[in-house]
Amino acid sequence: MSPKAHNHSNGAAQKGQQQKTRAKNLDKKWRAGVLGATGIVGQRLVRLLAEHPWFELNEVAASERSSGRSYAEAVHWHLESPIPEVARDLVVKGVEPALDCDFVFSALDSSVAGPVEEDFARAGYPVVSNSRNHRMGPDVPLLIPEVNAKHLDAIPVQRKNRGYDTGFIVTNPNCSTAGLVLVLKPLADAFGLERIFVVTLQAISGAGYPGVASMDIQGNVVPFISGEEEKMEAEPQKLLGKWDGSRFIEAGLGISAHCNRVPVLDGHLECVSIGLKKIASLEEVRQALRTFEVDGELAALPTALRHPVVVVDEENRPQPRRDVEAGEGMAAVVGRIRECPLHDVKLTLLSHNLVRGAAGAALLNAELLAARGFLKDRSSRSALELEVPVR
Repeated sequence: MSPKAHNHSNGAAQKGQQQKTRAKNLDKKWRAGVLGATGIVGQRLVRLLAEHPWFELNEVAASERSSGRSYAEAVHWHLESPIPEVARDLVVKGVEPALDCDFVFSALDSSVAGPVEEDFARAGYPVVSNSRNHRMGPDVPLLIPEVNAKHLDAIPVQRKNRGYDTGFIVTNPNCSTAGLVLVLKPLADAFGLERIFVVTLQAISGAGYPGVASMDIQGNVVPFISGEEEKMEAEPQKLLGKWDGSRFIEAGLGISAHCNRVPVLDGHLECVSIGLKKIASLEEVRQALRTFEVDGELAALPTALRHPVVVVDEENRPQPRRDVEAGEGMAAVVGRIRECPLHDVKLTLLSHNLVRGAAGAALLNAELLAARGFLKDRSSRSALELEVPVR
């Protein structure tokens, strides 16, 4: 066995043992609710929560037209695997802060998410949001745990500013931003960043259901996604910036984005040109990406990957059909690393827009919140039973 494979094996064994110890120490799991549970991202969350070692799905909520029915009756299920048994008979409730759970995931449409998420946070629920409404809030962490876990330090300030008690809001970024910034992070650490030019080829599942009309997308490319370029140009500034104790300081990057919808089911492909602050060879760039490794705290989270960036050497990869499920959808796959005549280096990256860019991202954020002690038991049980010491 090679040293690299041996280290990976040891890391996996260590992570598995940590998870077993963690589960053994808990009498019960944290109880999760999903807002917008019948939508395409909500369905992914329901499936991911069905067998989660730390969380149990306790509540599903959606619009008035679905409330009062069983989840199996209310949902138009789109995933290949069947509706999890734990979810089938749950009664869909309205999106009011009276759910019997310890925290909520929000997969609500942005047209309604903003005030609903605030209502839940005000009522004491931690809100782990996939919606765009609060991402750029001056006291709201926009979180990718492998990139900016320290931004969780903003939560006490958010609570003070907004008068929240035990509640708060944490968001994950836009689906196309998620893969991009995960790849930029090791390059920022190793060489510094100045300029990023990115062209995206985004899957139709990113538009939700029913999404883009078939007559608009079949055999076609649509060179416009409303609001997408603005999000891709703004969100990395916050993600790669710093929290100074009272506010977020942007990274100060030059970013230009072109976003396109293409007839691919899952997986956002991005062609990126990058200007670095320090001179670096292509091999140094490849090595920085290949060796990017999360710390022990993050590696112990159930959804985390110790090496979340995968570098492929084939000249025609990554490809959505072949690579989108890498790391169970949580990896960013990078290929075609080469010199750029305008900037310093250019590459192609792929990430799963519904996993790394949505449901999986929110789940990983919730796991980090749990590990840091931000989730509390809201039932009659003692909160001390579920509390995890800060590491």
